[in-house]
Amino acid sequence: MFYQNVIALIWDFDKTLSPHYMQRPLFEAYGVDEDQFWREVNALPAYYLRQGVHVQHDTCYLGHLLSYVQHGRFHDLTNARLRELGSQITFFPGIPDILDRLRQVALAEEFRHSDLRIEHYVVSTGISEMIRGSAIAEKLDGVWACEFIETPAPPEYDPVSSRSKPAPISQIAGFLDNTTKTRALFEINKGVNIPEAGVSVNDTIPEEERRVPFQNMIYIADGPSDIPSFSVVRKNGGLAYAVYAQDDQRQFAQAVDLSENNRVNSYGPADYREGTPTAMWLELQITRIARRIMANRKRALESKVGKEPTHRDADER
Repeated sequence: MFYQNVIALIWDFDKTLSPHYMQRPLFEAYGVDEDQFWREVNALPAYYLRQGVHVQHDTCYLGHLLSYVQHGRFHDLTNARLRELGSQITFFPGIPDILDRLRQVALAEEFRHSDLRIEHYVVSTGISEMIRGSAIAEKLDGVWACEFIETPAPPEYDPVSSRSKPAPISQIAGFLDNTTKTRALFEINKGVNIPEAGVSVNDTIPEEERRVPFQNMIYIADGPSDIPSFSVVRKNGGLAYAVYAQDDQRQFAQAVDLSENNRVNSYGPADYREGTPTAMWLELQITRIARRIMANRKRALESKVGKEPTHRDADER
């Protein structure tokens, strides 16, 4: 089905690509206290449990954000506005430049005839529209994150019509939490994101037929919440890398702990400028994966090509 010529770098977003939660520009634009909002979110599971309702800790912030819309704090927050605010997201040093530099690895002389491709994906519990409006959007091959609906379909709606006036967001269209992020990994693995392939994540596809084998993946993220994704990638032969903000002792300790407990292959600072440990590690691993792909191709070709007959020397007759 696929040539398996893709090397995929799969990025978490908050505290991995950006030093802050991506929603910071949203709070600044509407004059909302960011720390208070997150304190409220952290208290929500206990608040709702007293009502006999269990909420998902990773994603309950989405409902609380909608409460802020409904109560007038984010009175005109549309998907277009979210995308606009995404342009104000700040990034760690070296982002987005490293995304282009890593693609260049596949263009090295030794891979000139290989048709190798480097693809970048973001898999996040954050907001898709903000990511799509950010400085890295045009360099991404796909985004898996949370989505909002502005105008929900009413009862007895016309199923062939999609017309609606722009309105503040009002419903959650879809979300990822730290466990379901692994579903996105399998979708990348099977090529579900390629429409012409017509593949579903639940389709049975032999490993040798999948678009991006896990051993061709590198997952980059910052913390313990990414352990499910780290585990899926590593268990299936891929690589996992933990990053930390250089001035944050707690994040550094988390990265060390992930490494010591064999959750990741390596770790380094979230500084992606050329020549930094993280940049060099990623470039090295992409090169190694590319060489393995080329070696596997060569072996496969040799196994299928019959060598031409040769004349024996006189002393061999």
